[in-house]
Amino acid sequence: MDPQTVSYTSTVTEEQSAPSIGVVDNWHADSLVHSVVLWLVLMAVQRAVGFLRAILFCRWLDAEQLGLWDMTFGFLMFAGPLAMLALPGTFGRYAEYYRLRGQLRPFLARTAAACILLTLAAVTLIVLYRGEFSRVIFGSSRQTELVILTAGVLMAVAAYNYFISLLTALRKARLAATMEFLNGVLFAALGIGLLLTWRCDSASVAVAYGGSCLLSMAAVSWQVKAAWKSSPADIEPLPRRSMWSKLIPFAAWMLSISMLTNLFGLADRYMIIHFAPGSVEERLSLVGQYYSCRVLPLLLVSVASMMATVLLPHLIHDWESGRRDLVARRLNLFLKLLAFGLMAASGAVLFVAPWLFGVAFQGKFAAGMSVLPWTLAYCVCFGVAVVAQQYLWCAERASLVGLALGAGLAVNIALNLALLPRLGLLGAVLAASAANLIALVLILVFARLAGFQIHRGLWIILGLAPAICLGPWVTVGVLLAIVLESIRSDKLLTREEKHQLSEGIKHYWSNFIKGLSSLPSPFGRGAGGEGHYKP
Repeated sequence: MDPQTVSYTSTVTEEQSAPSIGVVDNWHADSLVHSVVLWLVLMAVQRAVGFLRAILFCRWLDAEQLGLWDMTFGFLMFAGPLAMLALPGTFGRYAEYYRLRGQLRPFLARTAAACILLTLAAVTLIVLYRGEFSRVIFGSSRQTELVILTAGVLMAVAAYNYFISLLTALRKARLAATMEFLNGVLFAALGIGLLLTWRCDSASVAVAYGGSCLLSMAAVSWQVKAAWKSSPADIEPLPRRSMWSKLIPFAAWMLSISMLTNLFGLADRYMIIHFAPGSVEERLSLVGQYYSCRVLPLLLVSVASMMATVLLPHLIHDWESGRRDLVARRLNLFLKLLAFGLMAASGAVLFVAPWLFGVAFQGKFAAGMSVLPWTLAYCVCFGVAVVAQQYLWCAERASLVGLALGAGLAVNIALNLALLPRLGLLGAVLAASAANLIALVLILVFARLAGFQIHRGLWIILGLAPAICLGPWVTVGVLLAIVLESIRSDKLLTREEKHQLSEGIKHYWSNFIKGLSSLPSPFGRGAGGEGHYKP
């Protein structure tokens, strides 16, 4: 879920109605096409680097240390927005609004000061009550040193989130993507370096993550300085009360959505820490086993999330142009292709799993491998839900997304309480699977109530997704059946959808052939033999 997209429509309206106050605008925003292309390329490379990093972490760290890092990272992702009360989440709605009115400088100065004070207060609270935080995060009061280190890293994460939110809001998407890319690459480099030269434990990974946030932020700080200089000061006074009366209600709403989303993803691991059978060390090891089976599934989820971010502006454009039937048709086809693609990728993961867990992970995560099929199945549900909820964003019914996630969270907690003591890690994964399925079904039902006409083919394809749990060959058989049925009849894909796919394939194949024909011959000039080697 991308908080910056919540009020896309209202932001455009405010920009169009912004008063003309003679602002000299030296801030050059990136075009949408260049931003999207560069974002996709950099994110693809970043995901590859992240996958390699995860393999090495699993290879070098034991299950307990891997569990400590997983809980540390989860806490940072949860506490980052909470520490600043989600103020950077308001930038997507108000940064451009105040920039066009020549009020960007006071806006940035006040929000930065508030974020600094709030973050320092949060870090102080964590340090003072480190024993309590250690028990909540790690299930034991013995990790106070790691808690203090985590508090320091939280400051770097908060600053990083502030910069990313600001650059995105000011339409510097290419720079934000570059910052994300640098963060991923630097995290891998620093993490590997510290594990090899300092300490082979979770502390090294935490320091590496904090360092990558600071270094990537420093690399683009000059652009934020340029944003400051490009906006003249005090063109129009910005009353404090007026500003905060706008920001605080919106930030509160963003904070509630952010906390609910993060809790939805964290609940199973926290339930393991506090309710799984065994000692604290055994519970942390169980979290480490869980981490190993989520390395590739979460990669699939990140791809789906990236696609949702790219897709949303196009859906909103059609929605605001009055073509809501086109939004439904596009989303139906995209969801079918996404579900099929995620199932195919999951089948591929199942085929490479024996090598991944046996060779790359050195056979240390047998429990993780045993629950991998269920993890893949619920990640398919989550990936489809991330894209399906875009209809509710278009319809300005985002509160229903929160309701669906809240219901899934409640199911997750209830089933974990019942299954964890009996089944251990499998119980946690089954609870997460049920939670994601409930969230997906509710999002689709709410979207249907908001006007989204869901084609029956989408329901059929989603109904076949649990076949992943039956193994790679069953998954391949189901995928082949879907392909054959799509060709033979209109139950899964409508005639219009098949026509669109056919035309799209022809178009891209034609462009590919033209690209090949334009390449210079390796033997010299000419396609008819002139300049070719002749014996």
